[in-house]
Amino acid sequence: MKKTISTPGKGDNKDNLINQDNELAEAIEAALDKKAQDLVWLDLSGICSFTDNFLVCTGTSTRHNQTIADGVEETLKKHGVRPLHMEGRSEGEWILLDYVDFVVHIFSARAREFYDLERLWRAGKRRDVHELIGQTT
Repeated sequence: MKKTISTPGKGDNKDNLINQDNELAEAIEAALDKKAQDLVWLDLSGICSFTDNFLVCTGTSTRHNQTIADGVEETLKKHGVRPLHMEGRSEGEWILLDYVDFVVHIFSARAREFYDLERLWRAGKRRDVHELIGQTT
């Protein structure tokens, strides 16, 4: 499967949006497979200049966070999709995987409470992660 990057305002078409949804669904399923907790999908389209979606989740330890990140990265890599940028993997308290159309945030419980991205980005629409599960092709 070829990686399609959808750039807001650059003439998005239906195929790009379908690929974006499939990639986000794959990331959600990979995080769930690695037992990520409290998954939240924030739809930021129209209010954020650098991405359309955040996927926020919590792990039980720094090692668990790293395992979740590994699972997401390996799953998407099988489909030819690689993150544009990664941060925090070695520390494991807050791991960020930037896939352009969506950003995966993997937190320890303490870091998630401290940074509180859901409050910071409350203008975004909170969506049910199960909307995309099972819709991949």
